[in-house]
Amino acid sequence: MTLSAVLLVTAVVWAVSVIRSIRLRALVYSLPLPMTLALVSTPYGVGGAQVLGVLGLNLFFVTVAVTHQRLRWPILLADGAGIAVYVALSAGLLAVDIPFEAALAATLVLWLAAMLLLRRRARTRVTPAAAAGEADAAVAGGADAAVGGPGAVGDAGSGAGSDAETSAGGRPDGLPALLKLLVIFVGAILTALLGAVLRGMVVTFPYSGVLVAVEARRQLFEFSGHFARNSLALVGFLTAYHYLQDVSAAVALGTGWAAFAVVAAVLHLPKRRRGAARASPPRRVSRPLRSAAEPPTVR
Repeated sequence: MTLSAVLLVTAVVWAVSVIRSIRLRALVYSLPLPMTLALVSTPYGVGGAQVLGVLGLNLFFVTVAVTHQRLRWPILLADGAGIAVYVALSAGLLAVDIPFEAALAATLVLWLAAMLLLRRRARTRVTPAAAAGEADAAVAGGADAAVGGPGAVGDAGSGAGSDAETSAGGRPDGLPALLKLLVIFVGAILTALLGAVLRGMVVTFPYSGVLVAVEARRQLFEFSGHFARNSLALVGFLTAYHYLQDVSAAVALGTGWAAFAVVAAVLHLPKRRRGAARASPPRRVSRPLRSAAEPPTVR
């Protein structure tokens, strides 16, 4: 791993660490910057194994989330388990020759199945969460009436929301700068040692994912869901690069980034428009008020 790769990993991880929105964190991490660097600095191209490597990226985060949040492993040990799963998957993919079209079809089918599963889980959580929210609001309203005013509840609610935002996505959960640099260099050494095993799978290796998982360790399942959605844009990047890599590396990279931007826009823009439409209530046509001195009109 070169110095430029270490600097790139540092920049991505630092950007993720200062962003509070978990959705935006996942989008920033999804940018194919490490893939671009790997394709430029190594002789490997994009084939069927690399497209399936996007599934390996998702499997990495799922492994870290399960081992850290469910099994209560330390985050760095959970990172190691995620890397081990990715390496094992890479070894299996490199052992066979996978046609690109078959790998692409399998990746799209698995991505669609994952999206349907995530949507189903989100719907099952909405109803209990809404009922609990109404119950909490009723209890809070009664306590507010007993205390004497809506201001107390409003201040407490805003304070709690501020604390939750800071603890969940803010800087207090981040690692110190020196520890970040240490993990970055350890990850770089590990990547160099695994280079002979990974071979072409270094294109999709989670270079910055190790530290990103540390930064988002309290929201790993939510981060994994957002990244799984954004990973379709990575598939678009790799697909465009595959079909143009024999023409020119520069043309393939440019087209790949364009494909990534288009797919990411399709994934995100419609949802924002629907959210904006729901947020703005319908406007009512205002009628001029009748003056008190004006007598009523007799028809």
